[in-house]
Amino acid sequence: MTPATHPAAAPAQPHILLVEDDEVIREATRMALERYGFPVSTAADGLEGLEAFRAVRPDLLLLDVMLPLLDGVGLCRRIREESQLPILMMSARTDPVDVVSGLEAGADDYVVKPFESAVLVARIRTVLRRVPVAPAATAGAPPSEVPADASGPAAPSPSSSPSPSFLPSPPAAPALASPSSPSSPSPRPSPAVRSFDGLQVDTDSMEVRVDGRLVPLTPTELRLLLEFTAAPGIVMERSTLLERVWDYEWGADTRVVDVHVQRLRAKIGSGRIETVRGFGYKLRRPA
Repeated sequence: MTPATHPAAAPAQPHILLVEDDEVIREATRMALERYGFPVSTAADGLEGLEAFRAVRPDLLLLDVMLPLLDGVGLCRRIREESQLPILMMSARTDPVDVVSGLEAGADDYVVKPFESAVLVARIRTVLRRVPVAPAATAGAPPSEVPADASGPAAPSPSSSPSPSFLPSPPAAPALASPSSPSSPSPRPSPAVRSFDGLQVDTDSMEVRVDGRLVPLTPTELRLLLEFTAAPGIVMERSTLLERVWDYEWGADTRVVDVHVQRLRAKIGSGRIETVRGFGYKLRRPA
């Protein structure tokens, strides 16, 4: 495992853990990512990758499907037991089964090898934009020059404590108005909660509950569910979901959508999202 490299000019850049057994590809990819400003740690096999993940706690995991000792699919499953960090898998064009297996194991997206470094960086930035708390700066630019395409919520101020993704936060103390002060501010309104027959999506805290039980979702799964709950009963085409959730405005592989819908169903209930053959999916309205 190589130590993390932290460029002095951009200490807040997202930290990437690259797990690749081919030394030439690993070093070439590492150098390319570092040229774009990403701090990179590397590992040469699945077990070393798991150890590196626990040691450095990266912001994004980039891993090959075919790895010695513990393959990429197995590593992805192990990490998903501990973390919801973004995972981008690398696969050869001739291995569609590996792609689906990786997505089913919990990967957010995949990139086909061989790839151009600019394409890889674009896919990384796209995946990172789905994370609720964005990094303080976008890779490839100085902290004072964040590109316009680096969308996403602003980083919390030093005076506030960032909430972990999709974990329950302590309830806020209710605001009390003084009886003698009519102009006192009114209590804060309740958070926007979308409720669908036992399914609750809190769009303020980004928490999802099924029958009162908190359900942890990955950033991509949450964005997918938000699209469905924003338009219950409306058919969402796969191409529309690719554009809104994955930021793909071109004919990307629709298996990404299908596998994530399958994963989402397993977490919130298989009957909540209905397949409309030939079109896409919709959130089933309560009877």
